[in-house]
Amino acid sequence: MKEEMNLLGNIYISHRAIASIAHQAALESYGVVGLAAKNLAEGLAQVLVKDPTLGVDVRYEDNSITIDLYIVVEYGTRIKSVTGSISDSVKFKVEKALGVPVTQVNVHVRGLRVSDTD
Repeated sequence: MKEEMNLLGNIYISHRAIASIAHQAALESYGVVGLAAKNLAEGLAQVLVKDPTLGVDVRYEDNSITIDLYIVVEYGTRIKSVTGSISDSVKFKVEKALGVPVTQVNVHVRGLRVSDTD
């Protein structure tokens, strides 16, 4: 959880809020079909409750943010280009929204999806 103090009081930003921003930025990126569960337990939990932060792991240490994204990519797109674009987009949007530096955005490709061409 990010905590900031100013003259008027304290500001608390939860990991969940940061993950929601990163999740939306990743979904808006070209070539991304969706985000995937990072492990079996998260996958089972997603069946029960729809989580807007699925596939995003946020760590806040030493006044900087590290984000891990677990994505599914459209088959036929260049994976390196898609992951680079996602990384840049997520970093920009989180830093713009929070004013806190993002030191790393790690993109893990969990699968490929072939679209129906018919």
